[in-house]
Amino acid sequence: MRSYEIRRRFLDFFRRREHLEVPSSSLVPDDPTLLLTTAGMVQFKPYFLGTAQPPRPRLVSLQKCVRTVDIESIGVTDRHSTCFEMLGNFSFGDYDKTEAVPWAFAFLTDELGLDPDRLWVTVYRDDDETAALWRDVGIPADRVQRLGVADNFWDTGGPGPCGPCSEIFYDRGAAHGPPGGPAVDTDRYLELWNLVFMKHLRGDGAPGDDELPIVGDLPRACLESGLGVERVAVVLQGVVNVHEVDHVAPVLRRLRELVPGEAAGRVRSERIVVDHVRAATFLLADGVLAGNDGRGHVVRRLIRRACHHVALLRGRSTGQVLAELGSTVVDTLGDVWPELVERRGLVEQALAHEEEAFGRTLAHGSRLLQGAIRRTKAQAGSALDGQTAFTLHDRHGFPVELTMEIAREAGLDVDVRTFAALMEEQRQQARHARGQRRDQSGAATPFSQVLARAIRQRFVGYDQLSVETEIVGLLRDGTDAAVASEGHRVQVVLVETPFYAESGGQVGDTGLITTNAGARLRVRDTRLVAGLHVLEADVVCGEVRAKEVVDAAVDAERRAATARSHSATHVLHAVLRELLGDHARQHGSLVAPGRLRFDVTHFCALEPDQLEEIEATVNRRLLADPAVRIWETTPSEAKRAGALAFFGETYGEVVRVVDIGDFSRELCGGTHVGHGSQVGAVRLLGETAVASGVRRIEALTGFDALRHTDHERRLLEEVARLLAVTRPEDIPERLRVRLRALAEAERRLRELRESELSRLADTLAERRRLVDGRWVVCERLSERVIESREDARRLVAAIMQRCPQDQPGGVVLGWTRRGKAQLTLWINEPLGQTGVAARELLHPAGRAVGGGAGGSGPVAHAGGRYVERLDDALALAAHTVLSA
Repeated sequence: MRSYEIRRRFLDFFRRREHLEVPSSSLVPDDPTLLLTTAGMVQFKPYFLGTAQPPRPRLVSLQKCVRTVDIESIGVTDRHSTCFEMLGNFSFGDYDKTEAVPWAFAFLTDELGLDPDRLWVTVYRDDDETAALWRDVGIPADRVQRLGVADNFWDTGGPGPCGPCSEIFYDRGAAHGPPGGPAVDTDRYLELWNLVFMKHLRGDGAPGDDELPIVGDLPRACLESGLGVERVAVVLQGVVNVHEVDHVAPVLRRLRELVPGEAAGRVRSERIVVDHVRAATFLLADGVLAGNDGRGHVVRRLIRRACHHVALLRGRSTGQVLAELGSTVVDTLGDVWPELVERRGLVEQALAHEEEAFGRTLAHGSRLLQGAIRRTKAQAGSALDGQTAFTLHDRHGFPVELTMEIAREAGLDVDVRTFAALMEEQRQQARHARGQRRDQSGAATPFSQVLARAIRQRFVGYDQLSVETEIVGLLRDGTDAAVASEGHRVQVVLVETPFYAESGGQVGDTGLITTNAGARLRVRDTRLVAGLHVLEADVVCGEVRAKEVVDAAVDAERRAATARSHSATHVLHAVLRELLGDHARQHGSLVAPGRLRFDVTHFCALEPDQLEEIEATVNRRLLADPAVRIWETTPSEAKRAGALAFFGETYGEVVRVVDIGDFSRELCGGTHVGHGSQVGAVRLLGETAVASGVRRIEALTGFDALRHTDHERRLLEEVARLLAVTRPEDIPERLRVRLRALAEAERRLRELRESELSRLADTLAERRRLVDGRWVVCERLSERVIESREDARRLVAAIMQRCPQDQPGGVVLGWTRRGKAQLTLWINEPLGQTGVAARELLHPAGRAVGGGAGGSGPVAHAGGRYVERLDDALALAAHTVLSA
C-alpha cells in the first residue's frame, strides 16, 4: 500500500466518525516554548489548555513534523527520522479511550489489513482501564506490557498538556531482533501509533524516572494520537527501514546516482543525507533559513551534517549534491505538500548556497586539522587533543565526526572525553544565558499582570488620530502609581488608544496626552505588553493621575511618514518577488518615518543595475496611483485568496488583508496610505548581507527621499565647482583626466622610491659585518626612509639579494614611527637550517625597547615605547644573529 493511500484511508476513516479535517500547521509553531513543531498536537495546544475553542470537538490532521532529539540515531536504527509525517485524531472533551482504542485497532486491522496477531501494545504502569480495553478488542494479556514515565507518559518536552499514553507496536519478526515485546526490543517491535490520554498540566523542571512535575489538570480530559506515516509504510510495503518507503526512496536512489561507490559505512551515511535533506527542505519551505542560532541553527546543522556525510561517501570532496536531492524531495512530495512546490527556488538556492559555503569550511578545517595532526605526530602523541577538536567544531563549523575520521586515517585517536567536557561547558553557559534572558523577560510579568486586570482596551488608531479617553493604567518602574509629576517617566494604558504599538516591523507611535487640568505627557514610544498598547511617556508639566480623562493625540506627521514607508515596503516586496523570483520573501523589516529596512531571502548580492531596476519599478508602480484596499477575513480565507503571510508573525482568528493595486496582497496589521502616489518617491540606498541567504535593502520614502536627492544634488554641484566644470555631466570626464594624472604621478613617485631603496640596499649590503663565517646587516634608518613596514620589507628583500646566499646571515633594521621604536629581522635559509627562528633571535631586542617579538619562520617584527634604547636593541639583535 502506497503512502498516499495510507494518508487517504486514515483521514477518510475519521471523517466518517464526525472528525473535521484541519490542515497541517507550519513547522514554526505559534508557541514560544517550542522551537519546532514536533507532533500533531502542537497546533491544538490552546484547545487542550482551554484558552481557545476548537472549530469542532473532533479533529483529524496530517501534520509535518521535525524532531532532532534523536539525531544521533538517524541511520543507526530502522525507525528514526528527523522529518516525518504524523496522522492524528483528536478529541477535546468529547470521546475518550473507550472509543479511541477500538477505532485504532479497527483501522490497523480492517482498513490497513495488518495481522492482529502481530500487534503488541504498551500502557502506563497503573492504567488498568486501557489494558482491559485492549484485551476486549482482541489483544491477549501477554501482548499488553506496562511501562513507566519514560515510555508511556507523554508531554511536549516542556510546560504544557500531558498525560498517560498507550503505544501500538508491530512485530516484524525474528530477523529484526529478540522476542519479548517492545519492552525488550523496539527495532523488532516497531512503534506505529501513540494514543495519549491528555488530562494533566506539566510545569517546569526535568522529569524523574518515575514522575513528571505535574502542576494541575486540564479544564477537560482530551485525547490526541499520532500514527507515523513512514513507519506504517515500512510494514505495509515490506521494506526494512523508513528510508526505503515509497515517498523517501526516490531521494535515496538519486543520491546513489549522484554519489556512486562502496565507501565504508555507506548505508548509515546515505540514510543521514536523505533524512537531513528532507528535513531541511521542509524547514526551508516554511521560511526557516540557515543561521547561527535558534531554528536557523537547526537547519544549518542538518545541512552541514548532510554535507559531511556526502564528503565521507566521496572521500571528503562534496561537489554539489544537496540542491538536486532537495529538488527530488519536492518532486516526490509536492502533491501532498504544495508549499514545497511554491518554494522550490528558495529550497534549491538555500541548499546550494550552504553546501558551497560548507565546502569552504571543509577545506579550511582540513588544513587546520592536518597541521594539528603533524604537530601531534612530531610530539610522538597518539591522540589529537580535545581542545583542537572543539575549536574546529565550535569556531570553524568542522564536524567532530569528520575530525575523528581524518585522525583515524592518520593513525590517531581523538581525546573525545575532553571534547565532550568542553561541549558540556558550552551548553551550561548557553543554558545560563537563556536563564538570564528568561529572567529579564520575566521581569515584565508583574507589569503585565497589573495591566491585564479586567481591561478591555480598544485600538481606534486606524480611523482616528486623536480621542478623548481614560487612563486605566499608570505605572512607574513597572508598578502601580496613583500620580506622576513633571520629570517622571511613566507607562500609560488607555481605555481607547489611537497609538499604534510597535509590531510587524512598524515602529510605535509618538504623540501627546493632555489632561483636563492642563498636565501634559509626551509619548515617546508605544509597545505591546500582554496584548495591550502601552505608552512610554514623560510627564512634561503638571500632575497626571490614574482614572483621569485625557485627550490623546498621535503625532500625525510622523504617522503619515510611517504609513508611506509601510505601503512602500509592500510594493518593494511585490517588485522583488517579480524581478528576483518567488523565493524572495520578507525575512524581517523595519518601517519607520521616512525610511524602511527590508530583509529578503536571496542568495547573492544585488548588482547596481538590479537595484536601479527595482527602484524604477517601485516608483513606476506608485506613480500609477494604485488604490490601497484593506479588508478583514479569516487566515484560511486570506491564504486561499493568495495573501502573503510572514515568517515569525502570529495571526488571530480575524486578519487584515492589505491590497495595493492588483500586484500586492499581504496580511498586515500596520497603517497605510490610501493611494500609491501618496507614498511619494522611494530611493534605495543600497543592500548588504545580514545572514546566510538574507540580503538587507534600505530605502528612504516621501520627503526624506526628496531631501536625500537634494543633498546629493548639492554635493554634485560642489564637486563640479572643485573640478572647475560648469555642467554636472562634465564631471566624470574631468575626474577621469585628474585621476589618470594622479595615477601617473604616483607611478613616477613609486619608481623614484624604488630607485632610492635600491641604492640604499647597495650601500647597506656593502656595510655588512662578517664574523666567523656569518654575516649581519644592522642599521638604524630615519622615518623619511622607512615610512611603513612594507618599505622595510622591500628594503630587506633587496639587501638579502645582494648578500651571500651560501653563508648564514640576517638583516636587522630599526626605525621610529609615531613615537615608538620598530625593529624587523630577516634571516636567510642557511641560518634558518640551524634550527633557529627569527622571532627567537629578535625577542631580546624587542624586550629591550619594552615589547616583544612576533612573526614566523625567517621573518620577525618587534616594537616598544623606549625609543632611546633602539640603538642598544639593534646592537643586541646583531650580536644574537652572529652568535646563534
